[in-house]
This record gives sequence, structure tokens and C-alpha cells, in this order.
Amino acid sequence: MTGPDPYLADPADLAVFLGLAVDDVRMLAALRAATRRFRGAVRHPVSLVTDDTVYLDGTGREQLQLPAAPLVQLHSVHVDGAELVGVRAKRRAGVLLHPSGCWPAWSEVAVIYDHGQDPVPEEVAEAVIDQARAIYRLDPAIQQITTGTESVSFAATAAVGITSQWQAAVEAHRLNRGDDA
Repeated sequence: MTGPDPYLADPADLAVFLGLAVDDVRMLAALRAATRRFRGAVRHPVSLVTDDTVYLDGTGREQLQLPAAPLVQLHSVHVDGAELVGVRAKRRAGVLLHPSGCWPAWSEVAVIYDHGQDPVPEEVAEAVIDQARAIYRLDPAIQQITTGTESVSFAATAAVGITSQWQAAVEAHRLNRGDDA
């Protein structure tokens, strides 16, 4: 399997915003953190992954939801070890349709497929860069110093919020929305 890129945005773009070298360790760590947050929010890698193997449980229904989309290429589908041919796919939604009706309940379905987007959509990259800028600027300053009987506290930013741009990008690319009800 060829995994996803470590970043959902170009480090050079973030370096320009922050006025840093493209290989600045702290900046790259912020970009990795923002990428992980976005992937966690949308529940899939977003960027292209090839030859990914996933194991799913049969649902007893016609449709089987893949854990990542869009589906770029379906290599093979096996149900309890036997290859299944004629599987149709809703590529953008990442849904497989069983050729003869339904996916057998209590079965193991092994799917090998390519999924994701190359290049990463611009709105995703832009939201990730904004989040990485905020993470980079997060000041983990000393919160409290105590010396003998004197104590001094400093304010520290404890969390990075989200923007409406971030929220819109997450909503546009998120999978498996059914548990939001």
C-alpha cells in the first residue's frame, strides 16, 4: 500500500505565510498536526492512497460503505475468501453494490482499492494551512512559576479553534455522516 502524503498542504505555502524556511521543524510539526486534525474530522485520508486493503463486515444489505472515498480504482473484492466479480461502485460516495442483491451478514469482506484525491482540493489545503498557522502561533508559554512564597501566572493559549472555512471544508469532504443525528 502506498499511504497518503504526510501533509494535506504544501509546506512551501505555509512557509511563505510564516516567513520561515520550508524545512522549519516546528512549522512542519504544525502542518502535520493540522493534517491529522482534518483527516480525523473527515474520517479518511483525503489524499491519494493506492492498493489499500480494508476488511469489512457484511451488512445483509445491498450497499457496503467503504471507509474512504472517492474510490479511484477497485482492484478486488473477496467475501469470506472467495473473489466476487461484478461489484458495482458509487465512486464519489465510496459505496459498493453487491451484484446479486446484498452483502451476506456475518461475512468478512476484503476490498483492495485506490481512494482519495490527487491533487488535494484547494479548499482543503487552504483550511489546513490556516489551522497550521494557528497551531504554529500557539504559545505554550509558562503558565505558572512559584518561587518560595511568590507565584506568577502567565496566560497561555490552550486550544486552537476552527474557522468557518475549516468547517465548510470538513463538511464538504466528510464521510459517514449518519451518526450526527
